[in-house]
Amino acid sequence: MTTKGASTKGTKSASSKAAKRPDYILFDEKSRCIVYGLQTRAVQRMLDFDYACKREQPSVAAIVNPTRGGLHKCFWGTNEVMIPIYKTIGEALEVHSDVDAMVNFASFRSSYPTTIEALNTKQIRVIGVIAEGIPERKARHMAKVAHDKGKWIIGPATVGGLVPGAFKIGNTAGTLDNILMSKLNRKGSVGFVSKSGGMSNEMYNIIARNSDGVFEGHAIGGDKYPGSTLLEHLERYERNPDIKMNVCLGEVGGKDEYEIVEAINSKKIKKPLVMWVTGTCAKVFPTSVQFGHAGAKAGSEEETADAKNTALKKAGVIVPNSFDDLGEKIGQTYDKLVKKGVIKKKAEPEIPDIPEDYDALKKMGKVRKPTQMICSVSSDIGPQHSYLGVPIQSIIEDDYSIGDIISMLWFAEKMPKYATDFIELVIKITADHGPCVSGAHNAIVASRAGKDVMSCLASGILTIGPRFGGAIEDAGRCFRDAQNRGLTPEQFVKEMKVKGKNIQGIGHRIKSVQNPDKRVDLLKDYAKEHFPRTDLLDYALGVEKVTTAKKNNLILNVDGCIGILFVDLLRSTGHSEDEVQDVLDNGALNALFVLSRCIGFIGHIIDQKRYKERLYRFPREDVLYLNPGPQ
Repeated sequence: MTTKGASTKGTKSASSKAAKRPDYILFDEKSRCIVYGLQTRAVQRMLDFDYACKREQPSVAAIVNPTRGGLHKCFWGTNEVMIPIYKTIGEALEVHSDVDAMVNFASFRSSYPTTIEALNTKQIRVIGVIAEGIPERKARHMAKVAHDKGKWIIGPATVGGLVPGAFKIGNTAGTLDNILMSKLNRKGSVGFVSKSGGMSNEMYNIIARNSDGVFEGHAIGGDKYPGSTLLEHLERYERNPDIKMNVCLGEVGGKDEYEIVEAINSKKIKKPLVMWVTGTCAKVFPTSVQFGHAGAKAGSEEETADAKNTALKKAGVIVPNSFDDLGEKIGQTYDKLVKKGVIKKKAEPEIPDIPEDYDALKKMGKVRKPTQMICSVSSDIGPQHSYLGVPIQSIIEDDYSIGDIISMLWFAEKMPKYATDFIELVIKITADHGPCVSGAHNAIVASRAGKDVMSCLASGILTIGPRFGGAIEDAGRCFRDAQNRGLTPEQFVKEMKVKGKNIQGIGHRIKSVQNPDKRVDLLKDYAKEHFPRTDLLDYALGVEKVTTAKKNNLILNVDGCIGILFVDLLRSTGHSEDEVQDVLDNGALNALFVLSRCIGFIGHIIDQKRYKERLYRFPREDVLYLNPGPQ
């Protein structure tokens, strides 16, 4: 899969493509890059910028993430597109031959080796290094390698740079609103370079309000040894005929600004330059001040902002009295160039509608969306998971039982202790019935066939129905219906005979009046002792007297007893008849049987995994073999 409007493999090599560009061009409308690091928001911001600039294809060709490959889904306008993820730079460049730039979001520990690796490739010619804190020795070496190879580094410790209407590095220029307000969706006439990334975002706006906007802008980073200098970018802007004037923002510390003074004096820079060196407030402090950047500290009088501003002004640079006057000076310089005909004003291009992300709009309270599903019994929103509003920590600390949890999740309430104990009783006595019932038999056969536990379990569960386990729900429903209609036990039995239907919950293959099912006795005894009412159980025992008079094995069986007692339980805990009907209709009672029998099924599955060892090495008389081998 590929991004829409972009092939996975470049049609032309990056080196041949770059050779056609003048050396003063770092990026144009065809530039494409790889992003090192899974910085999904930065990638999306780059694509939104591309879309606003009406690029033909996304500027991000691929992502490099050492821990995994695959595809990253993002938006190109309103359409979802897929950007491939590779584990190495080499893999990405091998596929994407049209890439000649890299935006490096690696940590300060990894930025150096990954940048050197990219510099040593033939394709990559420009790298934006975002990380702060790279050791000075390594930063100087990166810059030296780039210089020797005729390549460019923006950074380190930078937010990046951009060419309006063409390409931007990472998160530079901020949100899309700021980008459009600063007219960065199309080229202007001003070349801009700054040390500060934060100030560059502000400067794009100032320049746009006082001129036709920026043609190219970069923040070289605030470290002492950046990969490229203010002067190097101004010299590049000098060679670009589309850039008519320059704006530069220096800062206290270092002597880079004096290089600009020398270049102006030697006529290397001839275009109008508006410049301000920040940090003039340092003089009001009693001692030397370290500002935010590593290089923003004056080691001598010569490195102060005031001294550098004075030197620049003396060389002919347009220097305002303060930062507050910077916009005015830019506007005056621009207007002069317009009057001279050096700059010709252009019509503003139409800006396409840029879709906004749903999550961002929701956070601002500007959209609403109906939920796809509603869950009122559990939640993972907030600091910890909760059941029915009770934090999981409280459930553990307050010793909630399994019956408590089932009552909360299945019936949306914490039932009384006698009710939750009854739920646990049902699970205990129905957990298994031996290997010969259909569910256990299917699980065993699947296990003997070598299937995994989940497959074996599924094969057993699928047999649960009216003849095995499903009688719980049907018994509760039909006995309750007969009682509610006022039928006597005799009338109920006669009606079912006329309809030709078996009474669900009545009858057992081997148990009888003379050989009762102990499980049924345990359930009946518990209900009689603890339930406030057992109306339906009493009615069912009346039906049992009628059926056993005909045949002694037509007794109330365990499935029927569970279903009938659950109706009594729900009535005892204050549920209305409509609520009882809902429980019978939604399959919760059969699900209780499924839950308990899963315990037994898994026991049989694990037992069969050890079958041969037990059979041939330790045969015992108390082991029931369905298909015994030689003993």
